[in-house]
Amino acid sequence: MTESQKSPQSPAALVDSINGGAMDVSSPGGVSISESTSHRPVTVNKPTPYTFDLGNLLANDPNPLPSKPDEATLQATARDAAQALVNQLLSTCEIKSTPDGVVLHLPTPTTPLPREKPVPAEKPPTKWEQFAAKKGIKDKKRGEGKMVYDEASGEWVPKWGYKGKNKEGDDQWLVEVDEKKERETGEPGDARAEGRRERKERIRRNERKMRANERNAKNNG
Repeated sequence: MTESQKSPQSPAALVDSINGGAMDVSSPGGVSISESTSHRPVTVNKPTPYTFDLGNLLANDPNPLPSKPDEATLQATARDAAQALVNQLLSTCEIKSTPDGVVLHLPTPTTPLPREKPVPAEKPPTKWEQFAAKKGIKDKKRGEGKMVYDEASGEWVPKWGYKGKNKEGDDQWLVEVDEKKERETGEPGDARAEGRRERKERIRRNERKMRANERNAKNNG
């Protein structure tokens, strides 16, 4: 059986293999497990115990270093901290064997890490946001309020625009006459013509307001 055909190690076997050997974190090739327990001790004893943040893979060593430590002392201190972190991970975290290999589940980090960039400043509200807050206008979701249910067709149709609900009387061959307008003007009222005139007038009013807003923006700019 080749190395790639072996089934994943069980969590217990993984812990036993690591604790039976030693974790060498100072070797140039990275982290390796040595079969000899005499080369690197697995247990790490310090006058002051370590504290850990396993979610961030962090080991805090409160023990002071010499005033002028040499390279060997620094390497030994870093190796002991890494070994203590591995021991803590294997003894406290949940380990599961999956088809992809052995998975170790880390807890939630507890140490807040600094931001790379400062917190962005809050943007000032736009003119529309100020106006909406003053008038009590609430934001609507995209498309909300633009459709209305048409009972005649059994479908949702736009309120305005192409095939809008406001044009439903334009294609009717028979419409009700507005008797009040007929008495006031002496002419028969046509609801279809009135609706078209009102829509065109609203369009013209909106265009006039838009041009006025553009002139005001240029003058204020």
